[in-house]
Amino acid sequence: MGYNILVVDDSLAMRSVIKKSVKASGFKVKQFFDAANGKEALNILKQEWFDLVLTDFNMPEMNGLELVAAMKKDDLLRTIPVVMISTEGSRLRIEDFFKKGVAGFIKKPFEPEEIRQNLNRIMGEPDDEQQFSEDSAEGLDF
Repeated sequence: MGYNILVVDDSLAMRSVIKKSVKASGFKVKQFFDAANGKEALNILKQEWFDLVLTDFNMPEMNGLELVAAMKKDDLLRTIPVVMISTEGSRLRIEDFFKKGVAGFIKKPFEPEEIRQNLNRIMGEPDDEQQFSEDSAEGLDF
């Protein structure tokens, strides 16, 4: 079994890095979907079922917190855990993310192990450190 994950970031390169890092971490993924901002993400969320959303904070049109706020207004979308992935790492900013409903926070830059630990905790999966291996990191080009 794997999880359907929506990756939301205005940078195509960063979306690629996030997906490669999640794969390299050994976290179980069924399918990835992409969105370039919160508005695009909301449209995609209405069309497909997702187990998890990984979103940047700073994006044009609709930022990550605005996306979380919009999801919290919907009875179905409010149940999907959202992980904020951002360079915005001050203690007050992170506290604000959690107060507004994010399930987790990962500071950029990050390592695949950090992603695995956070996603396993949020999804209630055991964190088997042996999931990550040098073999699973093969092909990473960042």
